[in-house]
Amino acid sequence: MENFVRYDKQAWADLYPTTLQPIAPQTLEHLKAFHDQVAMTDVQQVYMPLIQLLRGAFDAYRQWQQHKSAFFHQPARTIPFIIGISGSVAVGKSTTAQLLQDLLTELLPNQTTQLVTTDGFLYPTKTLQAKGLLARKGFPESYDLPRLINFLLQVKAGEPLVKAPVYSHQTYDLVPDEFTAVRQPDVLIVEGINTLQQPATAHRYVSDFMDFAIYIDADPKLIETWYLKRFQKLLQTAFTDPDNYFYRYTQADPEQALAHARHTWATVNLPNLRDYILPTRDRANLIIHKGQRHLIDRLYLRNY
Repeated sequence: MENFVRYDKQAWADLYPTTLQPIAPQTLEHLKAFHDQVAMTDVQQVYMPLIQLLRGAFDAYRQWQQHKSAFFHQPARTIPFIIGISGSVAVGKSTTAQLLQDLLTELLPNQTTQLVTTDGFLYPTKTLQAKGLLARKGFPESYDLPRLINFLLQVKAGEPLVKAPVYSHQTYDLVPDEFTAVRQPDVLIVEGINTLQQPATAHRYVSDFMDFAIYIDADPKLIETWYLKRFQKLLQTAFTDPDNYFYRYTQADPEQALAHARHTWATVNLPNLRDYILPTRDRANLIIHKGQRHLIDRLYLRNY
């Protein structure tokens, strides 16, 4: 890839060799999403060098914010450093985001780190139905982009309290009157498939607000396999709750349920990846590439 320096896993690990185990093995096990394999060696070889890189970027950002405040004779404010994490459905974004939050909290104890997902900025199901967009859920037009942009504007303005709406994977909808309170963290991680997108109809882009962007990459065929395995696992776990949106699939023939998941991948997730998510990959500062079993095999760091 042009404009990126490629590192295999060992070469990346050699940038910051360490045997430190910053989180307990049981904590790491708890963080894993379905079929998303993260070993302690990955924490040491991949994420620890990444934390050092982010620390340097954060320090430079904080110095620049302090310089601007002094230059304009303004009181110092906490303007969050925003880390964006993007990639396909089922590629492991949420695991990466949660792991980074835990590592930053542990290794930078004097800094506060919060995490929000852009799922909360999807239109409510009733709105999607009214707009005829329910079958396009996850595509750019299914997001309330003005609301997301306004949220990021408030965060970057240093507002003391900014509310992010909450999305429930149990009900497959926004949770009414429930919000995540973002209170001027030093670092804000924003995770979602659209953190690097630049809609043609927008004057401001979500990617404009990202101070460091990470794209989780893998071969689409592999991602499809992970998506289907996760669906089958959920059929035996979370979906068995009668209040779950997908409960009806636990009452169907397993092959029919799996056929539905394949159809969803082929008609929704794959086209969304191909047309709207993958084209944003080169806007990232760092691309983390995964191979079989979600294992990281190489990384690409932007060289400018």
